[in-house]
Amino acid sequence: MAVSPESFPPRKRRPSAGAGSFVAPNLSDHRLLESLLTITLEISSMQPVRFLLKKNTCSMIRRAKLMSLLFEELLRSPAVAGFPPTAVLCFDELSIALQRIRSLLEDCRNSSKMWLLMQSEPISNSFHELAVELSTLLDILPAEDLKLSEDVEELLCLIRKQSSEKEAYVDSGDETLRAEVLHMLDRIKREIVPDHTKLAQIFDRLTLRDSTSCRDEIQSLEEEILSQTDEKSKSDIVALISLVRYAKCVLYGASTPRGGGRRRKTAADVNIPADFRCPISLDLMRDPVVASTGQTYDRSSIALWIESGHNTCPKTGQTLTSSELIPNIALKNLIAMWCREQRIPFESPESNVKSHGAVTNKAALEATKMTVSFLVNKLKASRSVDAANRLVHELRVLAKTDSDSRACIAEAGALPVLVKLLGSDYPSLQVNAVTTILNLSILEANKTRIMEMDGVLNGVIEVLRSGATWEAKGNAAATVFSLTGVTAYRKSLGRKTRVIKGLVNLAREGPTNSKRDAMVAILNLAGDRETVGKLIEGGVVEMTGDVMDTLPEEAVTVLEVVVKRGGVAAIAAAYPIIKKLTKILRDGTDRARESAAATLVNMCRKGGSEMVAELAAAHGIERVIWEIMGMGTGRARRKAATLLRILRRWAAGLNEDVPSTAYSTVNNNNNNNTSTTIVLPG
Repeated sequence: MAVSPESFPPRKRRPSAGAGSFVAPNLSDHRLLESLLTITLEISSMQPVRFLLKKNTCSMIRRAKLMSLLFEELLRSPAVAGFPPTAVLCFDELSIALQRIRSLLEDCRNSSKMWLLMQSEPISNSFHELAVELSTLLDILPAEDLKLSEDVEELLCLIRKQSSEKEAYVDSGDETLRAEVLHMLDRIKREIVPDHTKLAQIFDRLTLRDSTSCRDEIQSLEEEILSQTDEKSKSDIVALISLVRYAKCVLYGASTPRGGGRRRKTAADVNIPADFRCPISLDLMRDPVVASTGQTYDRSSIALWIESGHNTCPKTGQTLTSSELIPNIALKNLIAMWCREQRIPFESPESNVKSHGAVTNKAALEATKMTVSFLVNKLKASRSVDAANRLVHELRVLAKTDSDSRACIAEAGALPVLVKLLGSDYPSLQVNAVTTILNLSILEANKTRIMEMDGVLNGVIEVLRSGATWEAKGNAAATVFSLTGVTAYRKSLGRKTRVIKGLVNLAREGPTNSKRDAMVAILNLAGDRETVGKLIEGGVVEMTGDVMDTLPEEAVTVLEVVVKRGGVAAIAAAYPIIKKLTKILRDGTDRARESAAATLVNMCRKGGSEMVAELAAAHGIERVIWEIMGMGTGRARRKAATLLRILRRWAAGLNEDVPSTAYSTVNNNNNNNTSTTIVLPG
């Protein structure tokens, strides 16, 4: 079978199965009873699970109600001031047992319905074990020493009787439903399309009766994966997710896009800690690796750097003694934990592993193929803008999940259909279409399809230049960034003037998130020396000066790369930005100061004495440089030391580091404005 009954071990997210995670409160006798009463009242107020494990949850809640009456009577007892030690010990153990019961009931109420169904037998056993424990503790409770009234003794006997179950109760209806789900997964594994009537019956019994409840169920299952440690179990839960997603589409139709409402938070919506950003792309690292120099980069970025022919460390400038990249597992775990705390998805790089760390299986893959086929065929036949928007949004969400989904969508012929929608007059439809292409582009094989399939790349570029919304433009820029991950495509995109202008305009005029999308795409394009000239012609240097106040790290990083590779033209264009660079040296982050110092070193070495004079004129510049030399990053300290040496040699008239004869500066004053031109010698 696709999913075996033994594939789903007890849930590990909450410690409901063991007493070791709970402790008895160290309280006086009266306070201890009050604590027990509070817990039993909390349990009594809970609602039983109506669709699964109904008898088990109802029975446990009923016991808690009876026990609350017992504790109320004990609080009124004159013996409450001094219980015998054996009674206090029983009350302590009852406190632990009741905490475990409360935790188990909360788990049942809040968990995935599919998971609850798969776990019906072990959860029933947990309820039985706790009932037996309650019965045992009540049996050894010294009732005579407590001087209980006759009514209270009768109540105690009733609770004991209700807790003395001989074996765990497993609802036959739950077992039948579970077998039906497993059978359906097995048929999907054998590429047999589920019977929609039967599928509807199963989902109705699980109270998954609309798109919203299915969407919530998918999210619950994804969270459940994080609590599992067994890889086979994770893989089988992925099969359940694929089944729910398929049923959601074929039974209830594509979801309504959550326009204007609450959207899922992404890394772009929060301030990413500096140590979690890749020094090359400035984006959140998904697969951090350590280079031979000891510096950490995102694998895709440093691999692209090395493939482009570089043999030096981008951050330190040291020679890479080896191209071997060692996974930084500790940092990756920290980033994943941070993402969970921020409630943003942590998507691993492309592989056969999904973003939540679970390996896919045959049942999940076939269910995904069925879902994609249904959506693409519906989209091809759609004549309604609203219906098309729903279907494309569903493909957009599916394309974000894993590589199998991306491959299935592209292989099903979705790209030609999506291209036609890029020019839609409906902003939401355009955004969903371009974002779906962005998500598809993460897969290497799909990059080739996008670059080579007629009209796809041009459609994306057109959205970048004249999209209906900033979101559409930003996602088009992100698509360009994704495509630049292939060296040949980076060169091809860098030769397109429309791409350069679109990115530069977006970086200059767009909102912060869109600016950042454009900047990282520009940074990747600047990795090709031939493209740098086109970037300079397109005004990228002036643009970095314009956005340096809002995105200082991104702007100065782009400027560093362009100045380093752009020669005279880049240095000339950067001359008016020297004052802004000195401000970054003074007030920027460690990473921004490092890039600013490196940029200024290149400008002063290649730009002539006028560049050094402009830098020297900045108020307090030497003090700022000394500060960086003492407190900056390792590379920043080295660059600052070089800057200080250049400034002092210039002041002493020793300009060996500054080719002052290579350039001359012409200043023309016109209406109190100064223009500076760097002229090559004849």
